[in-house]
Amino acid sequence: MLRCEKGKGSKSLSIINPEEALNKLVNWFKSVDPPVIVLFSGGVDSSVVLAVAVKVLGRENVVAVTAVSPIRLGEDLEWAKRVSEMLGVKHIVIETNELSIPEFVANPPNRCYICKKNLATKVLELAQKLKARTIVDGTNADDFNDFRPGIKAFKEAGIRSPLAELGIGKEGARMLAKVLGLPNWDRPPSSCLATRIPYNEPITLEKLNRVAKAEEIVKRLTGVRLVRVRDHGYIARIEVDPRERRKFFDEEIMDRVAHELRKLGYKYVTLDLLGYRSGSLNEALQT
Repeated sequence: MLRCEKGKGSKSLSIINPEEALNKLVNWFKSVDPPVIVLFSGGVDSSVVLAVAVKVLGRENVVAVTAVSPIRLGEDLEWAKRVSEMLGVKHIVIETNELSIPEFVANPPNRCYICKKNLATKVLELAQKLKARTIVDGTNADDFNDFRPGIKAFKEAGIRSPLAELGIGKEGARMLAKVLGLPNWDRPPSSCLATRIPYNEPITLEKLNRVAKAEEIVKRLTGVRLVRVRDHGYIARIEVDPRERRKFFDEEIMDRVAHELRKLGYKYVTLDLLGYRSGSLNEALQT
């Protein structure tokens, strides 16, 4: 029987002792019933959760599950494969195909809820086949500071979030990843490509592919590590880490970026002067 317990979000600690946090995470996994499924995106947070689950429960009692679809970056899957192989854990890849869901394609503000509910349904079915009793994900405490309706879908499905429950935020997870020797400990945050498209603008495969190509181009031409190209129809709004904005301060680079993105169909190419903000399209919901 699947153990269904709802996670609780809490504020993250501004200063965290990695050893103390690791001990708390170890004790957390000692309290759950194996086998355990870890929803594994290949990012820092879920890598920490997976690594500690294996450390406590043993690789034979842990399964990493990664979702693939047109809304997800290929590099996420590559990182997921690399880390799961490093940890020696069974890795299952499932297709979610959100573009087959009309409600998701319509791109309402609760789009993330629809997406996560679809994923949760598929993972619960897998859990029954594997006789897994616990499902966990990499949601951290800082995620509760943003508009994340998908968290509700996971809670409804009984999927737990150990980092959030323990009050471990993004930087705390990154410190733990470094302590655990994970190769992606300093990897920039990643998110699904649908987050680049403003709410109520239909999500299409063409738009997703255009955004993915645009971000690859910006990285290649400027050398930035973190980039989001928000797709506002004819306008490409580029967000990069605020510390990397200076990499655009060259006329030749700006010309090349604009030229290449215009070839993708954008008429206007802009740089957001504030830089990257997680969930920046949520700002429109506050007006």
